[in-house]
Amino acid sequence: MASLLDKRDDEREEGEINTAGLADISFLLLIFFLITTTFDTDTGIGMTLPPPLPENQQPPPVKDRNMLKVLINARGQVLIEEEASSMEDISREVKTHVLNRGKNPEYSQTPDDALVSIKTDRSTSYKMYINALDEVKATYNEIYNKHAKEQGFESYQAYKESLGPDEDDMIREKIPLNISIAEPSSRGGGGEGGSSS
Repeated sequence: MASLLDKRDDEREEGEINTAGLADISFLLLIFFLITTTFDTDTGIGMTLPPPLPENQQPPPVKDRNMLKVLINARGQVLIEEEASSMEDISREVKTHVLNRGKNPEYSQTPDDALVSIKTDRSTSYKMYINALDEVKATYNEIYNKHAKEQGFESYQAYKESLGPDEDDMIREKIPLNISIAEPSSRGGGGEGGSSS
């Protein structure tokens, strides 16, 4: 009897899994995930850089009084003209510097000459740098909004939208956004050099 059972087991075919369609399904799943996956991309900071100077031309000199120096050291402390300050002080100082019009000899001669230099230490957190840059840009936007309202517009954005294709932005021409991003230092020195926007 045992031989009969053994014989029956030998005659049975072993079950096989059909894998012919498995490759097709895997390929379709791969395509599905590639199409539906979103990839995070770092967009960076949107800035319009000035055109490069010719090789034999030096950058134009900037009078010391026309440059407001903002330094963020390695410990995240904000220094404006080497005086301990806070992030909130940046707005007030930038507004005073830009709109000085030569009244105070410690600030800029004209809004056109006013330059804000932001310098960091190599150990400064990226967030602190972005906060300082945002503070300066927000102050300029506040100045632009004020000038647009003086001309009867609701905001600077409304003023820009009212301009025709051939019209110049007179507010921006009178008060250009002059920011110098100084090369970071390893010791937290002053705020000179760099590129402007």
